Amino acid sequence: MKEVTASEVTASYDDHPDGVVVADARGTVVVFNRAAERITGVAAAAALGKDLEDALPLEGLDGRAWWPCARPYNGLVSATGHPERNLILPDGHEVLVTSRYLRDRPRGPVTRVVVAIRGTRARAREELSRAELVSTVAHELRSPLTSVKGFTATLLAKWDRFSDEQKRLMLETVEADADRVTRLITELLDIARIDSGRLAIRRQAVDLGRVIARHVAAMEAGGADPAQFVVVVCDGIPEMWVDADKLDQVLGNLLENALRHGAGTVTIEAAPDGDPATGASVTITDEGEGIPDEARDRVFTRFWRSGRRGGTGLGLYIVRGLVEAHGGRIEVGRGPSGGARFRFVLPAATPDFAD
Repeated sequence: MKEVTASEVTASYDDHPDGVVVADARGTVVVFNRAAERITGVAAAAALGKDLEDALPLEGLDGRAWWPCARPYNGLVSATGHPERNLILPDGHEVLVTSRYLRDRPRGPVTRVVVAIRGTRARAREELSRAELVSTVAHELRSPLTSVKGFTATLLAKWDRFSDEQKRLMLETVEADADRVTRLITELLDIARIDSGRLAIRRQAVDLGRVIARHVAAMEAGGADPAQFVVVVCDGIPEMWVDADKLDQVLGNLLENALRHGAGTVTIEAAPDGDPATGASVTITDEGEGIPDEARDRVFTRFWRSGRRGGTGLGLYIVRGLVEAHGGRIEVGRGPSGGARFRFVLPAATPDFAD
C-alpha cells in the first residue's frame, strides 16, 4: 500500500475556504492547507512536521500565549476543543480560531487536534450587514409608528373636536401605516427564512396568465392608468406548480418597482422557457431610465436602491430568494426603449412536488 505523505494530506484540504491545521497525537503538524498559508503568512513547507505551538503560535487578546492555556494534549480528558474566539498571530493580525480535540475513545488520549482559522474580514462584513439591517429597520419603523402614535393620541384626547370625515381620514392613515409595518415585518421574516434555507415552498397548480391579469387589475384599481399596461401571454405555457403566495410576492414587487421607478408603458410577457415542458418565463419591462450597467450586479443584493426614491432596499433581494427557492433564476437587463427589464424563469415542476 502506498504511504500517503503529509503534503498529499494537506492538498486534500486545499479547497476548504477556511484555514485548516491538523496535528497528530504527538502534536506534530500534518496538515497546513492553502488558506492557512494565506491567513497566517506561513508556508506549508515550513509548518509541516513542526510542533503545533511552533508552527502556529497564537496569543490571546491579553497578550498571553494561547496553547499553554488551551492544553490540548495534557488538559482535561473531557475537553473536546474550544469555540470560535479572537486570537492574535505573531504579525499582530487578529484571526478567528476554532479548535477540536479528537480521541479514539471517550476520555482517551487526544489523537488529533484540528484547528480552523478565519480572517476577521468576513465576520466584520457580517456584523456590518447586521448593523445596517437593524439601522434600516429602525428607520423604516420609526416613521409609521410615530404617525400611528400621533394620530391615536390626538383622537383619544380630542375625539369630540373632529368631524366624522376628519376621524375617518386619520384612521385611514393609521391603517395604512399599520400595513406598512406589517409589510416590513414580513420582509424581515422572509429574509430570515431565505438566509437560513428554511423557506417552505407549497406548490399548487397556477395559471400564469390569470395571475398576471389579477395583478394588473389590482394596479388599475389602485389608480394606475389601464393604458399603461401591455400584457402578452404566449401559447404553450405548461401547467405550473409553484407557491402561489410567493409568486404573488415576486410579481407584486416587480410590477410595483416598474410603476414607481420606471415610466411609460409597462409590458408583462409570459412565455414557455425553451422546451414547453420545462417551465415558463415572465418578463416585465418599463420605459424609464433603466438601471445603469455598473449597478446591475448589485440589484439583487440587500439594501440596493435606485437612488431616487426610498424603501428598505430589501425587495429585490427577497424576490431573488423566492425565485431561487423554486429552482428558478432571475436576471436584469435593458429593455428595447432603455428601461429596466426583469426576467424570471420558474420550472414547471409536477404535482409530485406539491406539499
